[in-house]
Amino acid sequence: MNLIEEISRRHPSDAVAVISGGRSVTYGELFDGASKVAAEIRNAARPLQRHPRIGLHCPDGLDYIILAMGILLADACLVPLAEELTAEEREEITHTTSLDFTLDGKPNHGGHVLKRLETKPPAFPEDDFQALNPAFIRFSSGTTGTSKGVVLSHETLLARITAANEGLKIGPDDKVLWMLPLAHHFAVSIVLYLYAGAVTVLEPSPAREDILAAAEAHEATVMYGAPFHYAMLGADTGSFRWPSLRLAVATAAALPEATARAFEQRFDQALVQGLGIIEVGLSVLNLEDAASTPTAIGRALPAYEVALLDPLGNPVAEGEAGEFHIRGPGLLDAYLVPWDPEPLRDGYFASGDLVVRHSDGLLTLVGRSKSVINVAGMKVFPEEVEAILNLHPEIEASRVVGKDHPHTGQIPVAEIIPRDPANPPKAIAIQRYCREHVSAYKVPLRFKPVDSLPRTASGKIRRV
Repeated sequence: MNLIEEISRRHPSDAVAVISGGRSVTYGELFDGASKVAAEIRNAARPLQRHPRIGLHCPDGLDYIILAMGILLADACLVPLAEELTAEEREEITHTTSLDFTLDGKPNHGGHVLKRLETKPPAFPEDDFQALNPAFIRFSSGTTGTSKGVVLSHETLLARITAANEGLKIGPDDKVLWMLPLAHHFAVSIVLYLYAGAVTVLEPSPAREDILAAAEAHEATVMYGAPFHYAMLGADTGSFRWPSLRLAVATAAALPEATARAFEQRFDQALVQGLGIIEVGLSVLNLEDAASTPTAIGRALPAYEVALLDPLGNPVAEGEAGEFHIRGPGLLDAYLVPWDPEPLRDGYFASGDLVVRHSDGLLTLVGRSKSVINVAGMKVFPEEVEAILNLHPEIEASRVVGKDHPHTGQIPVAEIIPRDPANPPKAIAIQRYCREHVSAYKVPLRFKPVDSLPRTASGKIRRV
């Protein structure tokens, strides 16, 4: 099964699929463009006689959608190479996934460049990988020291978007105002909108006035964004009331109550928080209690089962925090590194999120049992940043933690042990050093010199 072929059979070719920069693009035009890309890929990959892995590097916009569709239509596996990655991070992903090609979009120069790569044999079993009908590999972080790489098949993507749409109920009458990075969300969210026959409205400008102008001009019915988008819009003082809006989904970071209240007061629309996990998809939505309890993540969608367990694997009592486990359609097929084709336990995925279930069944996210830091929907693994900091000639050791932030959810901050306590390195110099090696959103915003770092009995950095 090929998901893009399935989409092509579902909609009339003259129906509008994407609006970008004032241009309306039909499903027929999308598939014409994607088919040309797919033909080029098939021809180049013919000697491989298998599903090639292709890294896509392209700015957000219409070209990204067409190129990504072309990769999937060619039965190739899409590996996003996000714009914010440093050259070092991009090389790490290229090596870890054993990419066969890179596809670079050139929107300002026209066209794209498909480049064949010479890489070493993969560190995972090629035959087992190929047997999955792989569509997508996504790393939560730029390097693979603590991020295993999630593998999703065409069948899994279809099951995932079908289950999610039982809650979202997106259809041909919807126009979805899109605000998030395509490299992080295309293979689930945008594919869902295409499958459902909706119109995706791409607004490249981050300015509040431009976002609302696009919402008004195209009568957007759905918005999908991060809390900081909604905080910005909630502070608007204009006269546009957005009467066409029926659903506003906040995801990628915890939703502050003040943000939800401000947005609802401004546009008379409650913000629906959702719990999206790359291994699972969108499985929990706060559809029923968004107005009364906006900070809750809601309830599991019909296709999913939730279990909240203590560290010994036993169910926790009502009102107590337990690790969030979920079972249902569309869960990951495998982890890439190290290769793990059976990442689930009794069909459940253990998320690392700490969640409380209340007497009415409502779920509230209260923390993390893992160390990942969530910056405006982008995942930061402290170990990755610490590895860079510890290479700095003036730093003996470091610990990176997340601190709550009203707009981005969290920010990374660092404690450092200077090699010369009397003359610690300046923060601006450390930040400049970090930016040479990791994406900007991973760079700590504050540095605190300390004499020692908290450690476990085995000598590991203590995270909580």
